[in-house]
Amino acid sequence: MISSQVIKTSIEELHGITKVDLCVFDLDGMVVASTFDAKLVMAGIVTDFAASPADSQVIGADHLLKIRDEGELIYILIARGTSDEAYMIGKIAVCQIQNLIVAYKERFDRNNFFQNLLLDNLLLVDIYNRAKKLHIEAAVPRVIIIVETKVEKDGTASELLSGLFSNQSGDYITAVDESNVILIKSLEEGEGYEVVEQTAQTIVDMMSTEAMLNVRVAYGTIVGELKDVSKSYKEAKMALDVGKIFYVEKKVNAYNTLGIGRLIYQLPINLCKIFIEEIFGDNVPMEFDEETLNTINKFFENNLNVSETSRQLFVHRNTLVYRIEKLEKSTGLDIRTFDDALTFKIALMVVNYMKYLDTLEY
Repeated sequence: MISSQVIKTSIEELHGITKVDLCVFDLDGMVVASTFDAKLVMAGIVTDFAASPADSQVIGADHLLKIRDEGELIYILIARGTSDEAYMIGKIAVCQIQNLIVAYKERFDRNNFFQNLLLDNLLLVDIYNRAKKLHIEAAVPRVIIIVETKVEKDGTASELLSGLFSNQSGDYITAVDESNVILIKSLEEGEGYEVVEQTAQTIVDMMSTEAMLNVRVAYGTIVGELKDVSKSYKEAKMALDVGKIFYVEKKVNAYNTLGIGRLIYQLPINLCKIFIEEIFGDNVPMEFDEETLNTINKFFENNLNVSETSRQLFVHRNTLVYRIEKLEKSTGLDIRTFDDALTFKIALMVVNYMKYLDTLEY
């Protein structure tokens, strides 16, 4: 339902233009919003008028009018003044408040619709019927972008996104939990993943600079039909999880670029354990020191090139070789060879995945 603050702002703006005092009561005779001292109006007068069949009435210096929502009486408005002008201003106020009620209901209904759509709580026929009633186009390219904010208590992230993306352009913002804000992004014909990636990066930068929020962003694949939006949402959720496990350094993760991380994420835990035992036996490397991890990552980044890696790490080539040989002794894998390097990389990702699953158990 529309808030009293919205009604208050609406009638105060009208009062500022027309100088006609206005007051809105609920059906129990309680003041919702007013531009004058409404205590002078008896609550009994309002409740009696609410029970009468008339849509308007003049009592003393006041015009009383009814505000309805789909035929149901919800408010009584008083326009103070006996002139025809006061009556017309009252009618305008009634029309404006009724339009605001419709707009806010549609906004609420849209939010509810998209929440159920994302969670697969709608039948196919309901999706298109409700979309038509809510004036939402069905055959438009869309993609789901999830913004993880840890805890969205004060609505800061939602407000910032609302300022950047509007319903008028076909974009909708909703949420299904306290830690994520969901942007249903509408795309123009011909726009692809390059535009989506730029949008995601813009969100990260904006949240950092304007709200000092350290967010992670993930998005699914582009879908052409409204019914497939839930598919893009599930993909974006997976991209968010996979990114946190395997690509911690990246703030933006796309479902279609997850690579081997997506494959490992879908493996059963028992297969992961069997794989790790085959590779490492009883010496599973659950933790590496920072120096070793940095060495391994740089070595992989430079395509197993010892000279380039030692240059970027500012260490002597022999020092790097010593570190690699030390790693070989503890794991049995020589990452200077392609096969062992590939096995080690995958094993390291599987170990990270198993550590992630352990955190979920608690």
